[in-house]
Amino acid sequence: MKRAAVPSILVVVVFLAVAVIAEAQQPTKMPRIGYLIGSSSFGSSARIPAFRQGLRELGYVEGKNIMIEWRFAEQKLDRLPGLAAELVRLKVDIIVTAGPIPTRAAKEATITIPIVMAQDSDPVANGFVASLARPGGNITGLSTLRPELSGKQLELLKEIFPKLSRVAVFGTSTYPGNAQALKEIELAAKAFGVQLQYLDVLDPKDIETAFRAASKGRSEAVLMMVVGFIAGGHRTETAALAVKSRLPVIYSGRTDVEAGGLMTYGVNVNDLDRRAATYVDKILKGRKPADLPVEQPKKFELIINLKAAKQIGLTIPPNVLARADKVIK
Repeated sequence: MKRAAVPSILVVVVFLAVAVIAEAQQPTKMPRIGYLIGSSSFGSSARIPAFRQGLRELGYVEGKNIMIEWRFAEQKLDRLPGLAAELVRLKVDIIVTAGPIPTRAAKEATITIPIVMAQDSDPVANGFVASLARPGGNITGLSTLRPELSGKQLELLKEIFPKLSRVAVFGTSTYPGNAQALKEIELAAKAFGVQLQYLDVLDPKDIETAFRAASKGRSEAVLMMVVGFIAGGHRTETAALAVKSRLPVIYSGRTDVEAGGLMTYGVNVNDLDRRAATYVDKILKGRKPADLPVEQPKKFELIINLKAAKQIGLTIPPNVLARADKVIK
């Protein structure tokens, strides 16, 4: 007696069921993100948790459903091109950059892998995007409005010292965005009748030299534009030099004030890192960097350290204190 033939429809059903089970057993490809930083892990101790927090808020947990390749140049900026090329060789899905110099290294390493700027002083002027509204390439992210804020910082110094006539500006001429920020400061200085003394800081050892030059040049205050990868590991020493020189200094980051500096007005950089995660999420879900507008800052902070003010014999006007987001006593 012949065995009954298996209906062809049953064969198809069994085949499809096996295929579905096999596909379900295939491991899902975990997205890999490269994060390129000019400083060290210690110097980035606040921004790294902020970025991770932003990812967690969107359902990503490092090591579980997303991988992050951290690359630190340890203040040796000539290492950045090699580190960027390494991330490209690893075929990461996205490169996140912590500032204009890492962004430039990533830009030169790839024109296809999406790049997310966690922060940039002036993305258009620095040549990273065509416009804030329509970046147009493989780069998008967040801007710090650094040039515009520099003018506001000088305005705050003038409000605290109505008779202020000479201000030393500590900057880093090799840093992208430095020239634009200086132009804004010059415009504000002209409006307030303030003379500027520009002092270039290209290395941590230049900070002490700059303070001596500021005192010798009879500057009455300092506007600090020195970038984090130079001054980041020397914040406490910088604050001590300001006290020694009896010069009030306004910084662009809260970390400087928490380390003993006098005051800061600027963007909450950690918030920018947290928000950079939203770009990562959108790109992983299929959005193109060219179509994602560059975001401008939403949070600005005025933080004042009264202990530092007391050390140099300075009284902060009550109207300025009233506007502070945080007062360190």
